[in-house]
Amino acid sequence: MAKGSSGRIVVEIDPELKLRLYGALGKQGLTLKDWFLHSAEHYINEEAQLNLKFQGSSTMARIES
Repeated sequence: MAKGSSGRIVVEIDPELKLRLYGALGKQGLTLKDWFLHSAEHYINEEAQLNLKFQGSSTMARIES
């Protein structure tokens, strides 16, 4: 998938999944953009925490060895 320098993200998904996603988001009063930004931030934050835990675990394993 191409990565441009603009702020636009284009993803092709199954039309049925798209309808279901918009329906679920609509029930919560969310837009796709709101949901995506929240989900992306959450994913990035979780990924950063996982990396820190992993690095700490490796350090402890080397100290105990």
